[in-house]
Amino acid sequence: MKRIAEFWDDAIVPSLVDYIRIPAKSPHFDKEWAKNGHIDAAVKHAAAWCEKYAVPGMKVEVVRLHGRTPVLFIGIPGTDKKSSSNVLVYGHLDKQPEMVGWRDGLGPWIPVIEKGKLYGRGGADDGYAVFCALSAIRHLQEEKRAHSRITMLIECCEESGSYDLPAYLDALAPRIGTPSLVVGLDSGCGNYEQLWGTSSLRGLVNGVLTVEMLTEGVHSGDASGVVAETFRVLRTLLERVDDTASGTVKPAAFHAPIPPERGKQADQAAKVLGPTIWKKFPFVQGARPMASELEDLILNRTWRPALSVTGAEGLPAPANAGNVLRPKTSLVLSLRLPPTVEANAAARKLKALLESDPPYGAKVSFEYGQAATGWHAPKTADWLGKALSAASKEHYGKDVMWLGEGGTIPFMAMLGAKFPKAQFLITGVLGPQSNAHGPNEFLHIDYAKKLTACVADVIAAQAEKK
Repeated sequence: MKRIAEFWDDAIVPSLVDYIRIPAKSPHFDKEWAKNGHIDAAVKHAAAWCEKYAVPGMKVEVVRLHGRTPVLFIGIPGTDKKSSSNVLVYGHLDKQPEMVGWRDGLGPWIPVIEKGKLYGRGGADDGYAVFCALSAIRHLQEEKRAHSRITMLIECCEESGSYDLPAYLDALAPRIGTPSLVVGLDSGCGNYEQLWGTSSLRGLVNGVLTVEMLTEGVHSGDASGVVAETFRVLRTLLERVDDTASGTVKPAAFHAPIPPERGKQADQAAKVLGPTIWKKFPFVQGARPMASELEDLILNRTWRPALSVTGAEGLPAPANAGNVLRPKTSLVLSLRLPPTVEANAAARKLKALLESDPPYGAKVSFEYGQAATGWHAPKTADWLGKALSAASKEHYGKDVMWLGEGGTIPFMAMLGAKFPKAQFLITGVLGPQSNAHGPNEFLHIDYAKKLTACVADVIAAQAEKK
């Protein structure tokens, strides 16, 4: 562990500082990504670092399929030449956009180390992954511990839904093989005190709901009471999806049974995390969470659907708002789905629900841009469960915990379908206040060091199992 910590301080943190400076926004947020070159710069930076700290026999390659974002592909031979077993490690280098609200002295492309945290966009989500993974393998080889053949696939459009990933999985399939263990380092942790395994991820449908009543704006004094206001029509339509008072999503098609094991794990996590489950969020004074029971809050964000409005168009800023009945209003909707609900079917259901029988004959359209099915981890093999528990106790001093994540990571459904017999260790460094996608995102450096040691131990355990 001491050697890993030193390597982080000497080699990884300085490189992550340089990586954070690169505005490598995902293609969804930078339509001119190929022309601007920031994604290429991030990949080049990571590849150069990997070449510098390569282990014997390691091959580093930037793979490019025409018209797609590049991937960084790394192959490391196993120490047992007779074994055909292999491990696939996943991460990504593309980033979310800037976001407003960074506190003074911080910014998305301004790396700052403060109180053991590295601030800046992408360090924790998920630029650290390739550095962490290679550090873990170096550590195993330094200690002369066995490991299977390793392949690392580091993509560059995860924040855009990983739409390029299937093509690379197909193109690289002969070189990847059939992994018995998949390690994904793009998830979260409930606290910074122990190892956390991700047991599930929610799915997602997002799109734009638009209501039109007029061909142009008119004086509200003349038209109100005669012409239905478009925002009120939107409110009526949204009520078809979720209950205004409780936030409960109504249609049964958007729900799924909660497996008993996941309910038990939610109860255990609630006991460990306590009120930090909701206190980690920056509530304004006097605001409270949507449920009083901590277990319910965990299940609400992991196994129950939830609707959010994340954007709007057609609403002028208050300073520019006149007494005008606006012709149309658009809202961006984000419907989080339970892990086992098929997203494309849910998207079709949502579209039909919102567009049918429009109030007052309004012109209503819902165009969904993303339908991503969630992921539910397969049953954890005994060897993996024991290895995770031992690693967490060794490096954190506490047992491993399991927790579903409320976010959507599209690649997990892809990898789960691609490698149905593999075991999965999905974990990450996104803990309380780390604020991925938002302002003041940070990487908890000490937690990441210990996580690296845990990853090394699990990879070693995979090689040792019979």
